[in-house]
This record gives sequence, C-alpha cells and structure tokens, in this order.
Amino acid sequence: MPLIIDGKKTSEDIKQEIAARVKEIKNEGGKIPHLAAVLVGNDGASQTYVGAKVKSCEQVGFQSTLVRLNEDVTEDELLRVVDEINDNPDIDGLIVQLPLPNHISIQKVTNKIRPEKDVDGFTPANVGRMALGWPTYVSATPYGIVELLKRYEIETSGKHCVVIGRSHIVGSPMSILMARNEYPGNCTVTLTHSRTKNLAEIAKTADILIVALGKPGFVTADMVKEGAVVIDVGIHRIADATKKSGFRLVGDVKFEEVSQKASAITPVPGGVGPMTIASLLYNTLLAAEKKVY
Repeated sequence: MPLIIDGKKTSEDIKQEIAARVKEIKNEGGKIPHLAAVLVGNDGASQTYVGAKVKSCEQVGFQSTLVRLNEDVTEDELLRVVDEINDNPDIDGLIVQLPLPNHISIQKVTNKIRPEKDVDGFTPANVGRMALGWPTYVSATPYGIVELLKRYEIETSGKHCVVIGRSHIVGSPMSILMARNEYPGNCTVTLTHSRTKNLAEIAKTADILIVALGKPGFVTADMVKEGAVVIDVGIHRIADATKKSGFRLVGDVKFEEVSQKASAITPVPGGVGPMTIASLLYNTLLAAEKKVY
C-alpha cells in the first residue's frame, strides 16, 4: 500500500501551530491577526467556503470580518469596499470570494487589493514575487501542496515533476515552485495541459505527478510510473446511488487503480482540499506579523 498523504490531519496540525502563535502574540500584547472576506451574491458553494474560513479564524483565535454584498452590486461599489478594507489598518488580510457575477471584472478587483493584504496570493505583485523566489503569499492550493511534500518528507531534488493543468491558481504556480532552488523544489519540471501531445507518455515519466486538470478520473494506472508520488488536486461530485447523499467525491485521478502503483498519493476528499484554508490562515499570520511586506 502507498503512503497516504493526509491533508486533513496536516491542516489540523497547521491550525494548532497557528493557534499557539496567536496565544503568544496575545500574551505579548501584540495585535491579533484580522482577516476580512467579501462575499458577493448567494452562491451556495461560495457561502459554504466563506463560512468555513470564518469558522477557522475563530478556531485559531483570529478576528474576522465578513462583508456581504448583493448579486447586483456594481463594480464601482465593490471596488469602493475593497478600498475601504485596504485603508483599514486593523485588517491584515483581504479575500474576495470567487466567482464574481459576470458584470464585475475579476482582474480589476484583484488589482485593487493591496499586495500586502493579498493573502490569497493572486495579485500580479505577489505572483511575480513568487516567480522570483522573493518572500510572498503563495496562493492557497500551491502552498498546501508544497507543505504536504515537506511535512511528509517527499524527496524532490533531481526528480522529474510533471504538472497536468496550467491554471493560474494551481498548475502554473506549481511548475514554478517545484523548479525553485530550495526544498521542496529542485525538480526538472514539465508543465502539460489538455492540448499536450502524448500526455499519457509524458505523465508516465514523472517521479512526482501533480494533477490539476479538472476532469474526474482522468489519470489512470497506465499513465503512472511505478513508485511515483501522485498529488490529486481535483474534486468532483458524481452520482452514486449507493450513497445516502446520492453522490460521492472523486478527484482527477482514479485512486483505486493508481494507488496500486504509487509510492505516495493524496486521497480525495481529505488530501489537498483541507490544506487551502490552513494556507490562507498561515498567509494572514504572515501579514499580521509583517513577515512579507
């Protein structure tokens, strides 16, 4: 059986470490970290995600502010709210929950967030700092993956890392992080995507395979080298009549068959997913302690 890389346990460990640091800050008379989240509209998934983030803030002792705006809020009104939070010295981190309504430019909103409060790590300044290897807020999913590799002591130096998927949120930043001259890193990286020719053959050369394509069960056993480390970023809800809920969650990797060949693998659920909120909390702590800017 492969090593199961448990993101749920690791995320709880990180939250406990953050909570311990917040207690120290409080005892030292320092400023308690404060995260603000902006939620536009009534999308059910977005409300769930934001609710989980606010609850996690309470768990670790952070202050949190949730700003709810109607679906029909104008772009200018949203930008004004972002400006107000930017200018509030008590708030350390700011996230605007995606997706946004179609009439609002994600690019404009992202650019409006001050880099020093951009704990999602999405602004051009923070993406650029990551690419240069400067101190920054690494966006949540890539940071979570790097932290899992580190805490499970997965050897990366000199390994061939294949990333499937080129999104700005996961694939592209992962390719940069895995090539950095540090640990985890020092990999030879191949970044692939839906239009890559011979994708299966390339995937099979990977010592470390990171899959973030957004297609359920895309990676099968015949695409994986014996002994590879497999990181599955996908999460999909598919119908399953045997479940009380009527559905089950699966990843981009066919876990049952790929786990027969992998030396280590992340499950879905319980792998990369739980690390995202832990990463966001970690970035907010960095912001509060002025460790980046």
